[in-house]
Amino acid sequence: MGSYIPSTPEQRREMLNFLGLSDTDALFDEIPAAVRVNALDLPKGQSELGVRRQMEAMAAKNRVFPTIFRGAGAYRHYIPSIVKSVTSKETFITTYTPYQAEMSQGVLQSIFEYQTMICELTGMDVSNASTYDGASAAAEAVAMCRERKRRVAYISATTQPDVIDTVRTYCWAAGEELVIVPEKDGRTDTEALSTLLNDEAACVYVQQPNYYGLVEDCEAIGQMAHEAGAKFIMGINPIAAAVLKSPGECGADIAVGEGQPLGLSLSFGGPYLGFMTATKAMMRKLPGRIVGETTDKEGNRAYVLTLQAREQHIRREKASSNLCSNQALCALAAGVYMAAMGPEGMKQVATQCMSKARYLAAGLEGIGLHRAHTGEFFHEFVTLCDHPQPLLDALEQAGILGGLPVEGGILWCVTEMNTKDEMDRVIEICREAMAV
Repeated sequence: MGSYIPSTPEQRREMLNFLGLSDTDALFDEIPAAVRVNALDLPKGQSELGVRRQMEAMAAKNRVFPTIFRGAGAYRHYIPSIVKSVTSKETFITTYTPYQAEMSQGVLQSIFEYQTMICELTGMDVSNASTYDGASAAAEAVAMCRERKRRVAYISATTQPDVIDTVRTYCWAAGEELVIVPEKDGRTDTEALSTLLNDEAACVYVQQPNYYGLVEDCEAIGQMAHEAGAKFIMGINPIAAAVLKSPGECGADIAVGEGQPLGLSLSFGGPYLGFMTATKAMMRKLPGRIVGETTDKEGNRAYVLTLQAREQHIRREKASSNLCSNQALCALAAGVYMAAMGPEGMKQVATQCMSKARYLAAGLEGIGLHRAHTGEFFHEFVTLCDHPQPLLDALEQAGILGGLPVEGGILWCVTEMNTKDEMDRVIEICREAMAV
């Protein structure tokens, strides 16, 4: 397989002659020989057909389960056909960064509408054009709250583990202290939080619903954060936001989350998008792109990138973020999904998730798999189980991806995609596996 070089040997020779160089290697003479790599230890290239066969053989090792009862941050929801119909249009899928507003009105409008709907969903004042994923959105939100005399961030132990890890990495790089607030019966221990908070507190981060699917008392936690002079950040599931109190109603200063449930398939883990919203008071600290609506010289509605004179562009050494991009195509999918579903449609999805999760939880309780925690939950819950693997193996043999093994039990997830027959089947298989 030949190299794909978009110039002829004659053109390359002409360029080298113009530069006064004998060959291409002379372009790299300034690089010390000790660090120069002359060849890579890679196998020889193959034909397109050979590469395709090799990739197909690798892909065949994946197992796609028709029935899924696992979430933990990535969820299988029904995606209306209009979502892929719109996002696959050439005018959207080939579009890059909309720097020139006059050439990119369609993309800018789609981002503006996405921002508007995300703000309505979260009850917040302003949204950016999205970030890379939910974990990076959480870390960026923590960075927004950092001040000279407030450099301690608090995050609940009930937060999704990969979010905690990402926030920890950001805090380490910035020299900010991260305090993990312990849990109590699967929820944030508010008494411990009250004791831990001090006058160096920058922010408190809580996930709603939390990693175990439980509903947190975010209003009380937000009040505690504000009384300590800290900002309050909520990481939310956007589907649950259709029925739970919004971050705005809970007094959050910043609301973030993973937007994958909004019209994006699981796709083996990505690409996803992180959404970020904030109050008007925090608007100028919001990283990334923001699209605004204005009028042109003729008075017609127009869209532009706004608030772009930021530190990460022009004063990078003082920047709190290096985020200069966004997940435009994923954000478009989320926007189409929200527009297609509407407020009532999203409420129906959330309600089905809740009611079906309760049906499965009751059925598992009936065979001795008791819930690990008490109180309200959304569409995920943990059942106690000392030896979860035999149950999960039995489900796998039946073509069912069961819950996620966690310490002391199994984290189950139910969405509107799961049927009563599937849940009854899970209960029966678990009953048989427990009897062995």
